[in-house]
Amino acid sequence: MSSSYVPFLLLLILCGQAHGRFISDTQSASQDLISDGVHHHRSHIPRSYLTLNPFSVDAESTCDQTYGFLPCTTTVLGNLFLILVYGYLMFLAATYLSNGSEMLLEILGPGIIGGLFLPILGALPDAMLILVSGLSGTTETAQSQVSVGMGLLAGSTVMLLTVIWGSCVLVGKCDIENSIAIDNKDTKGLSLTGSGVSTDIWTSYAARIMAISVIPFLIVQLPQLLNSTSGRHLAVLISLIVSVVLLVSYCLYQVFQPWIQRRKIAYAKHKHVISGILQHLKNQALGKLLKDDGEPDLDIIEKLFNTIDQDGDRHLSYSELSALIVGIRFDEIELNKNDAVDKVMKDFDTSRDSKISVEEFKVGVSKWLNKAKRAGNANSDPGHRSMKFLSDFHSRTKQEHALLGAGDQSDEVVEGAENPKWTSLKAGLMLLVGTLIAAAFADPLVDAVDNFSDATSIPTFFISFIALPLATNSSESVSAIIFSSRKKIRTASLTFSELYGAVTMNNILCLSVFLALVYIRGLSWDFSAEVLVILIVCVVMGILGSLRTNYPLWTCSIAFLLYPFSLALVYVLDYVLGWS
Repeated sequence: MSSSYVPFLLLLILCGQAHGRFISDTQSASQDLISDGVHHHRSHIPRSYLTLNPFSVDAESTCDQTYGFLPCTTTVLGNLFLILVYGYLMFLAATYLSNGSEMLLEILGPGIIGGLFLPILGALPDAMLILVSGLSGTTETAQSQVSVGMGLLAGSTVMLLTVIWGSCVLVGKCDIENSIAIDNKDTKGLSLTGSGVSTDIWTSYAARIMAISVIPFLIVQLPQLLNSTSGRHLAVLISLIVSVVLLVSYCLYQVFQPWIQRRKIAYAKHKHVISGILQHLKNQALGKLLKDDGEPDLDIIEKLFNTIDQDGDRHLSYSELSALIVGIRFDEIELNKNDAVDKVMKDFDTSRDSKISVEEFKVGVSKWLNKAKRAGNANSDPGHRSMKFLSDFHSRTKQEHALLGAGDQSDEVVEGAENPKWTSLKAGLMLLVGTLIAAAFADPLVDAVDNFSDATSIPTFFISFIALPLATNSSESVSAIIFSSRKKIRTASLTFSELYGAVTMNNILCLSVFLALVYIRGLSWDFSAEVLVILIVCVVMGILGSLRTNYPLWTCSIAFLLYPFSLALVYVLDYVLGWS
């Protein structure tokens, strides 16, 4: 931690031991009285004294100091100040955890670290606040303060999927042409349909996973929907088990997702090789690769074989295939030429003698043509429209290649750490400091929110819903908005994937902590309105993210409107209709 924060923390600690004096008109023998120096000591004039307030004297309105020394107050402004201070410290903890995680990821890469360890660290500040909100004091106190945890859980989810999501669309917008945003081209201004962002297909998968992660909320809410009181404790246990299973499953998916992504990208590149070669052969054959009955024209295919067979030995060697691949333009999509030759050889060389005979070539090309016909929706008269179905297959393959982000793998240059040992040590220290700050100041922040609620009569849910996510998610939010401002498909994909991932961790990790508190401490589950808000926002934005890979500017208006709608809905359900 920077040394500039040390005096700040010392001031907080010293403030906890400050005491004041109050004016009293009643003299007591047990108190030390000091004259105010103005009034005379006359019997017929009320006496005003400044009375010392010893450490042992309890005031009528008291508060409990967290850890016995951190300051507390019962005033509105005092608690507001403490919320700001402790909130900033939680923001500092989230920043340390985020920066340390990124440094560790650069050294160790994805896999177990990136997929298992870092997502949990990212949700740690929220989880800490939820944990301490249900551990404090008696069961009655915990029941009162646990609404802070629910407010944070709902507020984080809603803020990320509404305000931050919409801001990323607004900041990262580019011109949309042919249903895809063009990198770094922003000439259409605030056009609701002609400007927006595009993402890859992996972002859609992340949105679907996020939508699935709301299942535990549905389970725990079933007794309320069925007006049953006997099954509520059991529903909490079942929901806890399901959320833990989903957490483990999600972490495993994150661990293996890079491998799955590489496999899918490799398959997409394979299809692009097929598409490019078929287009090349079609041009060489003047468009006639199929007979009138739709079957491959083997005579034409054999003639094409002869044009490729440079030495006339009736076999295609590796070098002859390489010459064919080099002469094909794959629409500016980077392909490893040797890898492309290997793919063709693997598909055609059934005899495994490292060369392709005439028959193997005819069988291989026929198989490719039939695959293209199925993918290109060739009609019953393909002989006259062979160019169309091959063009359709080529367009779809190119689009799939783009959706997978296969062409952007080198977009963000990742440099290795100059001093891995020092970087690892620095990352570890940042993670340790961030964790300690989050653990130390989560409880005081919850107490300050609870005291502020008592002083203002504002429900703790609304305070934690609006204020606490600004502390625990502000670093992540600012980072997402800055990253999306680069106006590229790849950066937009990473930004929205991280937002969906953060909400997913809220829905499974933070909810698991919350449900465990409710179950172990025997608290009552009375958050129907809050759960409904989370469900509506997650389902609406999950469907929007699952069904689209491009987001015109009008979609951000949906996100922005969901935030005030969520607040209004909770207020109406809880304080007008009396759900709670």
